[in-house]
Amino acid sequence: MPRIPDVELERLKREVSLVRLVEGAGIALKKHGKDWLGLCPFHEDKEPSLVVSPDKNLWHCLGACQCGGSVIDWVMKKNGVSFRHAVELLRADPSLVASLSSSSSSASTTPVKRSTVRKLEAPVSLSGDDQAVLNQVVDYYHQTLKHSVEAQAYLQQRGIDNSAAIARFKLGYANRTLGYRVPASNRQEGAAMRGALQRVGIIRSSGHEHFNGSLVIPVLDDLGHVVGIYGRKINDHLREGTPKHLYLPGPHRGVWNVDAIKVHKEIILCEALIDALTFWCAGYHNVTASYGVEGFTAEHLAVFKDYGTQRVLIAYDRDDAGEKAAQSLAEQLMKHGIECFRIQFPKGMDANDYALKVTPAQKSLGVAIRKAVWLGKGSAPSSPMTEPVTETIAHETPPSAESLPSLAAKEKTSEVQHAEPSIEPSHVEESVASEPLPASPVPEARVPDIPVDIKEGEIGITLGDRHYRVRGLDKNLSYEMLKVNVLASRGEGMHVDTFDLYAARARAGFIHQASIELAIKEDVIKHDLGKVLLKLEALQDAQIKQALQPKQDKTEVVINDSEREHALALLKSPDLLNRILEDFDRCGIVGERTNKLVGYLAACSRKLDRPLAVLIQSASAAGKTSLMDAVLAFVPEEERIKYSAMTGQSLFYMGQTNLKHKILALVEEEGASRASYALKLLQSEGELTIASTGKDPNTGNLITQEYKVEGPVMMFLTTTAIDIDPELLNRCLVLSVDESRQQTQAIHQRQRHKRTLDGLLAQHDKDDVLALHRNAQRLLKPLAVLNPFAEQLTFPDATTRLRRDHEKYLTLIDTIALLHQYQRPIKTLNRNGGVIEYLEV
Repeated sequence: MPRIPDVELERLKREVSLVRLVEGAGIALKKHGKDWLGLCPFHEDKEPSLVVSPDKNLWHCLGACQCGGSVIDWVMKKNGVSFRHAVELLRADPSLVASLSSSSSSASTTPVKRSTVRKLEAPVSLSGDDQAVLNQVVDYYHQTLKHSVEAQAYLQQRGIDNSAAIARFKLGYANRTLGYRVPASNRQEGAAMRGALQRVGIIRSSGHEHFNGSLVIPVLDDLGHVVGIYGRKINDHLREGTPKHLYLPGPHRGVWNVDAIKVHKEIILCEALIDALTFWCAGYHNVTASYGVEGFTAEHLAVFKDYGTQRVLIAYDRDDAGEKAAQSLAEQLMKHGIECFRIQFPKGMDANDYALKVTPAQKSLGVAIRKAVWLGKGSAPSSPMTEPVTETIAHETPPSAESLPSLAAKEKTSEVQHAEPSIEPSHVEESVASEPLPASPVPEARVPDIPVDIKEGEIGITLGDRHYRVRGLDKNLSYEMLKVNVLASRGEGMHVDTFDLYAARARAGFIHQASIELAIKEDVIKHDLGKVLLKLEALQDAQIKQALQPKQDKTEVVINDSEREHALALLKSPDLLNRILEDFDRCGIVGERTNKLVGYLAACSRKLDRPLAVLIQSASAAGKTSLMDAVLAFVPEEERIKYSAMTGQSLFYMGQTNLKHKILALVEEEGASRASYALKLLQSEGELTIASTGKDPNTGNLITQEYKVEGPVMMFLTTTAIDIDPELLNRCLVLSVDESRQQTQAIHQRQRHKRTLDGLLAQHDKDDVLALHRNAQRLLKPLAVLNPFAEQLTFPDATTRLRRDHEKYLTLIDTIALLHQYQRPIKTLNRNGGVIEYLEV
């Protein structure tokens, strides 16, 4: 359920007069110092025990019931309603609460019953038909959005907090208050009203509000009536199985923003309504949306045909489903003579993601539109169009060449002026028919075909006897600016400056000074700089797209068939745990039988959702680091990270997924003392988040950025400390190194053996053993583990610390099962449309 903002609650507690509420309930109050006294209505009160403190706006009963609180608590107690219902009553009209309260017996000693009488004005009436009910609900949701801080914050987060869009498309918010304003179903009016709401799909058969907690986007017809509704949950942290996207029950009806299709012959078609709103808010008003990848309806096609749509720019998501659906849709549209283009966002992105990452949205989406890929024109329509398509993709006012940087605009204008005379009037119609029209709000600039020398962060461009060296382009990851360092040289003359190529004044200053230093006319420098700008724009566009591509894991290791066969043989060994101990011995690690096995198992627990943590404790030079290194050597290199020390903030900046299901090893726990809080939090919560202030690399403005590190992560620490931090101690399995004389003798013997021929051969054998185990661990899947014997287990319970020790004990059992997953049947469970794989201990 959507949460009421704390600011709103504090406002009600502060502004609503508690004295007026109590007196409105028919309770006589008498002044007593700073407070007021009266008879408590919640128990049989013969002497005044109800105390009302106007300074703090609080009440308290000193008698039998001993209850009290704020104005909200008073309304809940006096009227028998829920917390949210009480807040809605106070929001609507505090005097209404008082009058309702006074209708009941002020001194009644009977228990307060939960009220079923409507106390708030219903948002719908029964005077109209179902269509009127649907319209009224959307109007109510629209008003709710205006007063919802959390809904407005969500719109801002998605970059669609545009007041014009909110008003035009009647965006709303369903916060469950609709149900409080409708009479209960046990009353005639309430039953009829709820029946109407259920018929139109607003209330489910269970009585719950269908779009509860959702941003509501209605789909309106020509007359402004609601024919469809889309809902998007504004909270992504939902219970498993709860859908984020909702529609009214039944087939999809209507076409969103149908007025634009009537006016424009060129339409942007998005996969989802939020993507379409993103285009609209960026100024591209000729946009509509399907209802998902399979949601282009016959009604969409009919509207396109009825209003003569000539070109569709398909802006579906750039994922596998979106690509497949876009291709299929283009084939369908081209059969009806509609020309199709594909707007291609970076891999894995949709329009909203792209507009939020590359700002400003108007320019970044404009670039995506201009780079749209032509898919084809299809067969000619049955009624040929007499005029060629000349309309551009519409802003509210379509951008012209004058709205572009002046140098680029000048070059575009000069190209058009030179090109037009070469086209004979008789050939214009043929030219339009044979070539696809530019899917662009403005004619795209022709990038000059000039040689570019790029090396070590420098870009070299030579134009005649002038040479331009550009530095700093890699810092420009926004289409909003192009701030670079430019050195212009000619012979022995040179001029260098750092400026924004989009700033006319700075550019004019560079041109003037460079013409003096290079001893050539300003027009030459101006023309050169125009070509440099267009070339840099093309390089910047490629740079931004590359930056937005999902990063591939460069550490992925490919196992060949032979290595896989040997690794599976190890994992299927009936004496797997003994094999592990034998291989430790083959690698030169003597003794420490329990520590080696526990350390190996703990390392494997990184595959679980709640892995173990290990702390090795011993005196200096006793071998704790050697034991850690021995265990880590069995783990694949790409799944472990080892440090000698960490600063207090270093963990927060390690990348969102750099530690997920990996081992974080710290050689000395003391070296991580400043990061101890973050380490404990990462181990307990499974993730870290921090908000940090820094400079935007492009604008130089201070911005707040959120850094998130996801777990789970297995932590491996060593320490020489005798007294260990209790908070760390109860989170870790503590292993004590064998410091006996016999162990020292065994280590000496092994050290001497390394100097022999057998020792040299054993070293080569060690590399093969470690490679085998690393491949085996790469094959382990992060499966869920169930313990059918868990209820029969026992564990000491004398102290509270044993609560965490018990969890470690159970996790150790789970890890043993996980390690033996190739010797156990993997079971599956179908749950909410998904499949859960698990194995049993």
